[in-house]
Amino acid sequence: MTELPYWKTKTLAEMTLSEWEALCDGCGLCCLNKLEDWDTGEVVFTSVACRLLDGESCRCKDYENRKATVPDCIQLTVKGVDEIGWLPPTCAYRLIGDGEDLYWWHYLVSGDRETVHAAGISARGRTVSEEDVDVEDFEDYVVDWPLRVGEGGR
Repeated sequence: MTELPYWKTKTLAEMTLSEWEALCDGCGLCCLNKLEDWDTGEVVFTSVACRLLDGESCRCKDYENRKATVPDCIQLTVKGVDEIGWLPPTCAYRLIGDGEDLYWWHYLVSGDRETVHAAGISARGRTVSEEDVDVEDFEDYVVDWPLRVGEGGR
């Protein structure tokens, strides 16, 4: 009999820090700038990435010190998973928080950090750095691909 993986037996609140951090699939979608409509509250994604996002690996270039460079960087917490409406439908934190399982391409399932990219879920090759775009022009970079689950399902 095989023991179930921790994300199937623990709630987000029960996870250790290393288990929590391991849930991040490295898609980079959290690091895309979003725009919010002040009247409706609707949030849309742009392909404009945080200056610290490595566009190839889809990982933060300075994760440990990111708040010093990007003070408004959001540190995802258990409470935040419930409160942040813009988390993509593929986000492992959202999935586990909602009692769902991880997708086949999540590296904890596949064993390979490249499957999130191969499945077309990540931001790899789709972004421009916020350092190269005037904030007034972010509207020109609105995209819907972060809200699509992709092919293959769970």
